[in-house]
Amino acid sequence: MPDTSFQELLTSAVEGSESAWMELYRRFAGPVLGYLRSRGAADADDLVGEVFLQLARNIGSFEGDETQFRSWVFVIAHHRVVDERRRLMRKPVVLRGDADALDRPDPQDVEGSAVEMATERDMAALLETLTPDQRAVITLRIVGDLTLDETARVLGKRLGAVTQLQRRALASLRRALEQRGVTR
Repeated sequence: MPDTSFQELLTSAVEGSESAWMELYRRFAGPVLGYLRSRGAADADDLVGEVFLQLARNIGSFEGDETQFRSWVFVIAHHRVVDERRRLMRKPVVLRGDADALDRPDPQDVEGSAVEMATERDMAALLETLTPDQRAVITLRIVGDLTLDETARVLGKRLGAVTQLQRRALASLRRALEQRGVTR
């Protein structure tokens, strides 16, 4: 049985309701941002905007329930990060100005910023121990909260391949954590 409240939200968004779009953004922007960051997007915030722009363009053609919508959102996010990588490979970006300013913590919350940066660095370092395909599976499953079937659809892989990638990724992460002295 379809989720009527989500279908109503979707219908309102198709009709241009600002509150419906705000609700869709509230539900999906955080997980999409997390996914894009974990995939190493150069400008994850900008890509979230591109994802929602694509959603706005094509929402009228979407048919399905909330689970299928979530998958569709992550398919778009996955394509945007791939597009960004291709674009950056063709035209490297040269940063100008105060590059150190990018790494400066917010003076209002130094402790919170330090903990967040350490956690993000630790997580990024752990994810770097994985192959690109393993990293994609783990981030879609954990950050994107997608099922194995949905993850397979987003990545264009067979379910069995995604299952094996997840199994190997988790084993690799377990070994990396044990090497760092983190135990159960």
